[in-house]
Amino acid sequence: MDPRIDLIIDNLKEVFDPEIPVNIYDLGLVYSVDMEGDEAKILMTLTAPNCPAADMILADVEYMTKKVEGVETCKVEITFEPAWEKSMMSEEARLELGFM
Repeated sequence: MDPRIDLIIDNLKEVFDPEIPVNIYDLGLVYSVDMEGDEAKILMTLTAPNCPAADMILADVEYMTKKVEGVETCKVEITFEPAWEKSMMSEEARLELGFM
């Protein structure tokens, strides 16, 4: 596995939905992180299709991804298949939000 992927994931843990006090990675919104040459490819979802913070979150994802050395471009693809649900959250996120 490309070592930049772990660095990207670490950076994505700094991106938050402004309405939820848990990062997008632990929320389970990031489905995959891949590298092709110097391009990062992020497949992710949002908590809701009409998320009012979508543009800000996507800009933050691109910014934090491109902070990793050797990443020149970032392609973020949004999908709603499968639809996000609370079970996709990490144990830490569920605990933080009181779901455990």
